[in-house]
Amino acid sequence: MTGTGSGSRVSTSVPGPNGWLGYERGSSGYRRILVALGAAGVATFAQLYSPQGILPLIGRGLRVDAASSAMTVSVATLGLAVSVLGWSWAADRIGRAQAMKIALLAAAVIGFAAPLSPQLGVLLALRTLEGIALGGVPALAVAYLHEEVHPQQAPVAAGTYISGTTIGGLLGRLVAAPFAALGGWRSGMVAVAVLAALAVVIFWLIVPPTRGFVTVRGRRDSVTDPRPESPASDSVPDSRSGARRTLATLWRHLRNRRLLVLYAQAFLLMGGFVATYNYLGYRLERPPFDIPVTVTALIFLAYLGGTVSSRVAGGLAVRFGRRAVLLVSVATMAAGILATIPDRLPLILAGLLVMTAGFFGAHSIASGWVGARARSGRAQATSLYNLFYYAGSSLFGWLGGLAFLAGWIGTAVMVACLAGCALLVAVSGARD
Repeated sequence: MTGTGSGSRVSTSVPGPNGWLGYERGSSGYRRILVALGAAGVATFAQLYSPQGILPLIGRGLRVDAASSAMTVSVATLGLAVSVLGWSWAADRIGRAQAMKIALLAAAVIGFAAPLSPQLGVLLALRTLEGIALGGVPALAVAYLHEEVHPQQAPVAAGTYISGTTIGGLLGRLVAAPFAALGGWRSGMVAVAVLAALAVVIFWLIVPPTRGFVTVRGRRDSVTDPRPESPASDSVPDSRSGARRTLATLWRHLRNRRLLVLYAQAFLLMGGFVATYNYLGYRLERPPFDIPVTVTALIFLAYLGGTVSSRVAGGLAVRFGRRAVLLVSVATMAAGILATIPDRLPLILAGLLVMTAGFFGAHSIASGWVGARARSGRAQATSLYNLFYYAGSSLFGWLGGLAFLAGWIGTAVMVACLAGCALLVAVSGARD
């Protein structure tokens, strides 16, 4: 075991091209990374999904229907989806941690502006910009983690990060609801903006400087790329050459069948997951339940199932392989959503908990697997995963509202079909 600074330990494995081995579990650097990424997850997902818990209040306040109010979530995730590749390109030049700092700061500023929107159109525009800014975190966090953490610890670290994102999503929804009940939906969103700002400060103060990253100036993007540097690597970068290389890397990933299987999981499962939480609150407000919004927001406590399952999935993957854990997780999600169909509240809540645990277990495995499979161009590979992930959220989060016209059974069947398709893809194409 070789020391690398105060409180840090690294493996005796063969070092990367710049001599960096990666933080091992238990080191101060490892702990700082997880705390920093946890704070980033809170700031990102609290803001991204905070309207979801108060969609009925937004709908009534702006006098729009369920599908229209759900657009406040869909446009933000769409903005995030289209921005991840741009953030990946920027991070190749300024570093992962620095790019995430900029992204979080910009999103925090927009987060305070959004509640001032006088009408739906302005709110949707600001939410889109907020999503674009937030794209800098999920686009880079897993790549940053794989570059800074020892490979043997990466699955567990990735699962820990994903569990942190569930806490962020949960806090955003739970904080928004009571403040919205007291002062309207605008007050709820302001409260979440304050929470996110505090998390941004923590990230800025704690995140370690990058050590496993080599700035791209028309060349490799991390120490995981074994290709040697060219003699001219310190020369002024050719942006056109760098853009061509980035596009070539993206195209290579899109032709990689093993990566496409994981991208399909992101697209299908996230779409079903967001649709479930977008419209279940509307269902519970109606007969035979007649539950107020401030109480229905408590359904997001089911996220705690995801907090546990994402961490557990990472550990199980080390023992049984990623494929087995992914298949079980997707099947669990499908079973959970089907359990919510009967009009029995205990069964609905139990089914929601099972569905959530299954989703986050699958997401933890799939997102971490992308980073492991991408030997080079890792930032681009994880950015594509996030592109599909949030594209699915935007598309099916909205389509779930059309399915909801047939009642909850329409939305639930749509989500079950999405999970079934994801399972078939994983069975046929996922390989350890």
